Amino acid sequence: MRWRTFAFSLGCLVPLPTVAAEISVLSAGAVDVPLSSLAESYQRETGDKVEVKLNTMGGLRQKVAAGERADIVIVTAKAMEELETLGSIVPGSTVLLGEVGIGVAVRENAPLPDISTAEAFKQTLLKAKSIVLVNPTKGTSGKHLAGVFERLGIAEAVKQKAVLADGGHAVEPVARGEIELGMQQISEILPVKGVKLVGPLPAELQKITTYSAAIMAGGKSQEAATAFIHHLASNEGRATFVAKGFVAPR
Repeated sequence: MRWRTFAFSLGCLVPLPTVAAEISVLSAGAVDVPLSSLAESYQRETGDKVEVKLNTMGGLRQKVAAGERADIVIVTAKAMEELETLGSIVPGSTVLLGEVGIGVAVRENAPLPDISTAEAFKQTLLKAKSIVLVNPTKGTSGKHLAGVFERLGIAEAVKQKAVLADGGHAVEPVARGEIELGMQQISEILPVKGVKLVGPLPAELQKITTYSAAIMAGGKSQEAATAFIHHLASNEGRATFVAKGFVAPR
């Protein structure tokens, strides 16, 4: 809870609570878990309310293009550059939060397939009976993986057995035993109970994505938004992102 002072006629100063700020956040789903954790700790410390709306990168681009605004936006570094060019964010307010790669998941009791090299990864995909990934038109990992399949010459073979998720935790069907193999950004695999991370994609096929936060132009609570971004970039914030599958930004 924030406090201010008020002077009574007798000259005494007593602290009175100010009205809690409401901070709205538009965010890519990849940062869901660390963002939720840090929003909870910030709310406890300040009394402010943080409301987060999650979406895929494709969905976020559409929302912002259609005029939707919030106090804070969290997107990939590349998308943030686009928003800055469009004048959608406050210049100089961007803060790097963390980097994350794409990983492979199987059901928790399943044997670990070999994904140690590009060729091993290719053979694992060809042997898998079913695969789930994010729709390439919706999210960062799906778009990259579609290019990887083309590069490996197995796009058509994968297409025949792939299930495309619109977003969220795409690997959840793997936990239920409905699909054999799942691929998604590592930060979105780790929170899913019932799956285990096989590992990241081979280095030559990997895509590391950096996520950033910035204050949106025209937001209603810019002072509170600035304070929350500082919280995300604090030592606690960095440690939380790392614990949830990210690497600290370089």
